[in-house]
Amino acid sequence: MDSKLADRFKRITTFIFDIDGVMTDGSVIALESGEQPRIFNVKDGYGINRAIRMGYKVAIISAQNQVGVRRRLEYLGVSDIFIGTSPDGKLPVFKKYLAETGLSEDEIVFMGDDLPDYEVMRTSVLAACPADSVEEILELSDYISPKKGGHGAVRDLIEQVMKVQGKWMSWFE
Repeated sequence: MDSKLADRFKRITTFIFDIDGVMTDGSVIALESGEQPRIFNVKDGYGINRAIRMGYKVAIISAQNQVGVRRRLEYLGVSDIFIGTSPDGKLPVFKKYLAETGLSEDEIVFMGDDLPDYEVMRTSVLAACPADSVEEILELSDYISPKKGGHGAVRDLIEQVMKVQGKWMSWFE
């Protein structure tokens, strides 16, 4: 990891994630009931829960809105959940979150994978994405996880940030 990226990682206090294509592989199962279940990676979940327990903020900004997804996030300890975002996109939700929390963009890493994430990722946040993101997001990103969405990209990002900050293994010390 180059020193510029490591310096950016040192300032991170908050992780913000999209869901589809980041926390999941982007697949959707369409049931007759109308429910559209997603499959989540347990290692990503462990990373999210560990980050929260170590004092990081974790937020979710996603257009999709499923009860099962909200329950999964709440189970992991995520309280800042913004799902079912408006047609105006994610940027207004992101700006409102900043205003409400007093966070600055340079202490946030946002992981997205597709064009709906572009507006937030081109702010001064640290932009991150899974390896299988669309071209425009790959080009914009400061950090590209070697993992695909839904296959450990979230855990990888959390682990890299916490390792740079000397917090990853501190849990066990």
